[in-house]
Amino acid sequence: MSLDPLKTSSYDFELPSSLIAKEQVSPRDSSKLLVYDRATKSIIHTFFYNIEKFLPKDCAIIFNNTKVIKARLFGVKPSGGKNEVLINKALDAHNVNVFIRGRVKKDTSISFDQRLSCKVMVLNEDGSRVVNFYINNKLARFEEILPIIDEIGHLPLPPYIDREDTDDDNITYQTVFATQEGAVAAPTASLHFSDELYENVCKNHKHAFVTLHVGSGTFKPVDCEDILEHPMHSEYYDMSDEALDIINSDQRLLSVGTTSTRTIEYYVRILKKDGEANLFLNPNNLPKRVNYLLTNFHLPKSTLIMLVSSFIGLEETLKVYEEAINKEYRFYSYGDSMLII
Repeated sequence: MSLDPLKTSSYDFELPSSLIAKEQVSPRDSSKLLVYDRATKSIIHTFFYNIEKFLPKDCAIIFNNTKVIKARLFGVKPSGGKNEVLINKALDAHNVNVFIRGRVKKDTSISFDQRLSCKVMVLNEDGSRVVNFYINNKLARFEEILPIIDEIGHLPLPPYIDREDTDDDNITYQTVFATQEGAVAAPTASLHFSDELYENVCKNHKHAFVTLHVGSGTFKPVDCEDILEHPMHSEYYDMSDEALDIINSDQRLLSVGTTSTRTIEYYVRILKKDGEANLFLNPNNLPKRVNYLLTNFHLPKSTLIMLVSSFIGLEETLKVYEEAINKEYRFYSYGDSMLII
């Protein structure tokens, strides 16, 4: 049976639950690395600490320097009812898009501690809510609440990890170069870099940063059968001048992660340095600038596996994934990685 790259069902596969990574390996650069060569359609199995051996010598590298915030907040309503609030993204200085577990009405207040509270301003049809945050009953800007939620909040581990966050996650679920607070999910391909490996790679390759604050929409499955009907989520991005210099040059380019890839490819299409990116890369919308990709292994029927197929095609993607399953690679956020060259 031939597979249709524009049908969601074509991106389905069976994954043993034992291969869903619940914790990061230690040390972080000892994860497995699958290297896929597009010219020969060949696969090499190695470990991430060997990545420098396989990087094209002339390529520049773009990293995403976003930092995950402790976006899960537990609070109570004036009635005493408990709520869990998951920050998705700031819409502007005061309005914040969130998901709230537990019933709420417009104008409902939720208190998180003696200082921090929020008020529900808008009930969106997609189930999300828009809230304003208050510090000591005074309307607060989003950046003002970050130090407080860093004290009282919890890291928003992906739902498939299916456990509470721990102190270890505060380290392992951040990249070693994370500086720009705002993500609610990690750019997971970057989690494999140790300080030493990151420094060594950067010594040998021109590199720069983009910022894309990963939102919870990254985990949203594609529900429609025609992938082109999927409403792609948007996320805030910003391009550094150094990244723009590299992207606007003719140098071969490695993108670390799907988030960096979508940021770069969105920029080359609209030429805006910052804003909201909602690019959906798939076999009907191929990369125009990124030459090489480092990424993890993704959920079935997700926009992320469709992005991988935009680089190597649907059939090769499924072959690679089958090989990874047979070799017992670990999947998803804390899982192993693949390098497409």
